[in-house]
Amino acid sequence: MFVILFKSRLSEQAGEDYYAMEDVMRERVRAIAGDDLVEVKHYTGEDGERLAVVMWRNAETLDKWRADPEHQVAQELGRERWYSSYELQVAEVIRSSSHLATEATPSDASQ
Repeated sequence: MFVILFKSRLSEQAGEDYYAMEDVMRERVRAIAGDDLVEVKHYTGEDGERLAVVMWRNAETLDKWRADPEHQVAQELGRERWYSSYELQVAEVIRSSSHLATEATPSDASQ
């Protein structure tokens, strides 16, 4: 599994065209990745810095996304117009663990 962290700051030129492209790219990445894409989350800090966290299961679909012509056009537009700065990090997950607590029902609490 791979984790992609994309930190960015939008420029003053990032307007409706940016948000329209963001929607198109969100649909495009899901079409390319299919069932391989695990999760995409977006966060914006109080200072305006944005963070996208994307989880991928395998390198092949990640390579397809990286080489996708529509994605490459969006990247170029991002560098030319929409981002005042960005940083991309790709990491392979070595280990993962999780926990999901279940809520006790009232009948469970009395036992």
